[in-house]
Amino acid sequence: MSNRRLFIRSAALAGAAAVLISGGVVAQAALTKNPAEVQAGTYKLDSSHGKITWSLNHLGFSTYTGQFTGVTADLTIDPANPSAATLTATVPISGLDDTSPGLKTHLQTPDFFDAAQFPTATFVAKTITVDSDDATEADVVGDLTLHGVTKPVTLEVKFNQAGSVRGPYRLGFDGETTIKRSEFGMTYGLPAIGDEVELHIEGEFVKQ
Repeated sequence: MSNRRLFIRSAALAGAAAVLISGGVVAQAALTKNPAEVQAGTYKLDSSHGKITWSLNHLGFSTYTGQFTGVTADLTIDPANPSAATLTATVPISGLDDTSPGLKTHLQTPDFFDAAQFPTATFVAKTITVDSDDATEADVVGDLTLHGVTKPVTLEVKFNQAGSVRGPYRLGFDGETTIKRSEFGMTYGLPAIGDEVELHIEGEFVKQ
C-alpha cells in the first residue's frame, strides 16, 4: 500500500473514531437528573421497562413477592408546571407473574382478584405535589380502581433520569406505596396472609 493511500485510510479511520466518540459524548451529555431540564410533551410507558412488584407477609414466615407486567400508561408533563402533569395507568390482572403456577391461577379467582369480572386495575392521578426540598421527588395522589373498588392512593415518586441513549427520548421513575387489600374487597386468608401490600413501581416513559 502506498504512503498516500495509507495516509488517507488512516485519516478516514481517525475521523470515524472521532465521530463515534463525539456521538457517545453527546448521548451521555443529553442525560439529565434535573427535572427542570426534562422535555415537555406526551409520553407512553415502555411496557417492557415498566412493572409493579408487590409484596406481603405470608403466614408470618416470609415476605412473598410477585409482579404485574404488561402495564400501559400515558403521561403528559411540563417542567415549567410539574403540578399540572397528568398520568393514567392500566394494569392487566392477567399480567400477574408469580413463581408458583398454582398460586398464579388461584390469585385470578374470586378469592383474590377475580380477573374474569375485573380484568384490569387502573390509576388516575389527581394531584402532583413536588417536594419543596428535593425536586426529584413528588407525591402523586390519585384514584386506584382495583377489584371493582375505587380508593385514593398516594404514590411516592422518584425521578431518576431523562434523555436518550441509542434510542428515543425517555423519562425514568420509581414509585412506591402501600395499600390494604381488604379495603378493595379482598379478604381471603386474613389475618394469616397479610393485609398490607407494598407496591414498588418502575417505569420508563417514551416521548411521543
